[in-house]
Amino acid sequence: MAEPVPHWPGRMIGQVHVRSTPEGAPEQAVFVHGLAGSATNWTDLMDELQDVVTGHAIDLPGAGFSPEPADGDYSVAAHAAAVIGLLEHTGPAHLFGNSLGGAVSVRVAAIRPDLVRSLTLISPALPDLLPRYGPVRVAAAATPRLGEWVADRLRLVPAEQRINASFTMVWANVRAVHPVRLRDAVEELRRRDSLPHAVAAMIGSARGIVAEYFRRGEGNLWRQAEKVQAPTLIIHGRHDRLVRPAMAAKAARAFRQVRLVLLPRAGHVAMMELPCVVAAEARRLIGETRLGNAPLPG
Repeated sequence: MAEPVPHWPGRMIGQVHVRSTPEGAPEQAVFVHGLAGSATNWTDLMDELQDVVTGHAIDLPGAGFSPEPADGDYSVAAHAAAVIGLLEHTGPAHLFGNSLGGAVSVRVAAIRPDLVRSLTLISPALPDLLPRYGPVRVAAAATPRLGEWVADRLRLVPAEQRINASFTMVWANVRAVHPVRLRDAVEELRRRDSLPHAVAAMIGSARGIVAEYFRRGEGNLWRQAEKVQAPTLIIHGRHDRLVRPAMAAKAARAFRQVRLVLLPRAGHVAMMELPCVVAAEARRLIGETRLGNAPLPG
């Protein structure tokens, strides 16, 4: 098993921490992680794509190395505002989102089409009337008082045990996780445990995505999807335990320009499990966009 690339260096851009690949590629890309994730979820995919895009992976407010937001707002709308702030810094970019980050990215693409050249969603957490076990757990964590109680109890469980349980949930084959990536995740969780805002950020973001499942009207994420102008790629893993791959059929009806890909050997985090495969699909979309679907500004 080859040694994975080191995580990309990070810096603060405005109010958020961002990890970026070296400048030099012809276009920009922004990557948005899921619940309980961070910018490092995208390291391997960014490596695969660094010859075609300069990648910028955001730590959403309160996650990774980003500080807690001053107003304590962890809603999808607040996360979307943070991503828009980064896009205003990078200029129009190819936008990638996983899980919660997929929901955030849909809202960004709907309200700021001028900043999104293409949209790649990996197991996006869009509202589903038949949620799987994983989303039910998220809903429980979002319950007032219960969520805080569960979080406090979980912090008593060794970090290694929590990471193994998490990876078993989101990977199709947990034995495929490289030992270096497992070690990185354990060290990061220990660091997070020491932060006073870690629990509030996790629970607040969970409540934010649960709220989207019950939103009605123009703000509903499926209604937002109908407004997305950017060419869109949606990737699901057949072994996803959190988001039903069957939701791809609804996505095909909602998005204007969409291509659906089902990966038979992936779970919920295909960009970590099969970065080469996801990169090949993303390259195709980026190439098509460059050839005329969405001309570069100027």
